[in-house]
Amino acid sequence: MSKHVRNSVKAVIIRDGRLLVVRKSDISAGYSVLPGGGQHKGETLPEALIRECAEEIGAPVTVGKLLFIREYRSDRHEFANLRPKVHQVEFCFACQLPVEYSPANGSSPDAGQVEVLWVGLNELTQAGLYPKVLRQILPQLGTQPPPVYLGDVN
Repeated sequence: MSKHVRNSVKAVIIRDGRLLVVRKSDISAGYSVLPGGGQHKGETLPEALIRECAEEIGAPVTVGKLLFIREYRSDRHEFANLRPKVHQVEFCFACQLPVEYSPANGSSPDAGQVEVLWVGLNELTQAGLYPKVLRQILPQLGTQPPPVYLGDVN
C-alpha cells in the first residue's frame, strides 16, 4: 500500500433528475465517474474542485455543502491488479453549474476521458458509474441523506 494518502474532490452536479458525469475509457471497457480529481498542496478542497472542474468539464462550478466522504484502498477492491497501491480519500460536494452550461470536455481532460454528459439518475448502473455505491445513494439524495462517511467502498 502507498505510504501516502491522496485527497481527491468530486462534484455531485444534479439537474432535472440527471447527473453530470465524465465518461472514461480504458483497455477493458468504458465507465463513468464524477468530475474532480486530486488536491494540490496549498489548495483548499473547494479550490481544488473548482480547478479540476475547469480542467475536466470546462466550466466554473459553485461548490456547495459536503455530501459525503469515501475512502478507497485499491488492494481491497475489484481493480487491485491494475493499481494495487492507491489509498485515496474522496470528498464529494454538491455543486452548481451556470444555467447555460452544455456538457463538453475542458481544457485539460484526464487521460482516458472521452466525454462529459448528463445521465439520468435511474441510469447510473447502465452508465457504469464508479464508485458503485453512488448508484444507490444518488437517486435517493432528495429523500434521505446519505451517511457522511461511506467507508472503504467502490
